[in-house]
Amino acid sequence: MFSLKNKTAVVTGAASGIGRAVAIVFAKQGATLHLLDLDEAQLAIVATAIKNTGGNVNIHQLDVVNQAAVKAVFEKINTVDILVNCAGISNIGKAADTSEEDFDSVYKVNVKGMYNCLHEVIPCLKKNKGGVIINMASIANHVGLQDRFAYSMSKGAVIGMTLSVARDYINEGIRCNSVSPARVHTPFVDNFLAKNYAGKEKEMFDKLSSSQPIGRMANPDEVASLVLYLCSDEASFITGCDYPIDGGFIKLNN
Repeated sequence: MFSLKNKTAVVTGAASGIGRAVAIVFAKQGATLHLLDLDEAQLAIVATAIKNTGGNVNIHQLDVVNQAAVKAVFEKINTVDILVNCAGISNIGKAADTSEEDFDSVYKVNVKGMYNCLHEVIPCLKKNKGGVIINMASIANHVGLQDRFAYSMSKGAVIGMTLSVARDYINEGIRCNSVSPARVHTPFVDNFLAKNYAGKEKEMFDKLSSSQPIGRMANPDEVASLVLYLCSDEASFITGCDYPIDGGFIKLNN
């Protein structure tokens, strides 16, 4: 089950976190991988790990904000069966104290960057007479998260893009879904705590972990396993849906 043999998958934001975990599990399931990220050095480390286990992987340094660069990469890849849009950034702040620069930065990566990849992959999928797209959203598009104004805006846009693509291309064999994680323990979390809570990292980590009713953060591998299912033939009846993976955050927090 959940085989990706003879499938070509593109994963953005693949140098770390959820994108890295998706790349590794896809490789185990037999996919030919094209990994995209701005951080070429970290991409190379991920690629080496995959190659050492017999995986077929290619890396492309890419800023998803640059549409011409995105177009060039997809033209080079040519054949695509699966796209997983993981590239994204976060921002701390309420509406009144989010600067225009910060707002634009989040929009460019999380919204325009995803649009750029969708814009270029859909012709590839149509040429193949179908395929799968997964867009990484967030619980921030379901609930009000404190001090996450720009980030929440961007993830709400992800849901809108997901539904639009699912509706517009359903008759061409293209499935499009989104995944909405709660807090996931990635290098981003560790770096955020070190930068903003120096000396109190453990205290704040425990506080963030306990905000999920299940009592901990997710592991990136857990999110990757859900993405694998949604990209597999076993999920062929699923499109236009968002899947929270949140340790009970949305429904059980009172």
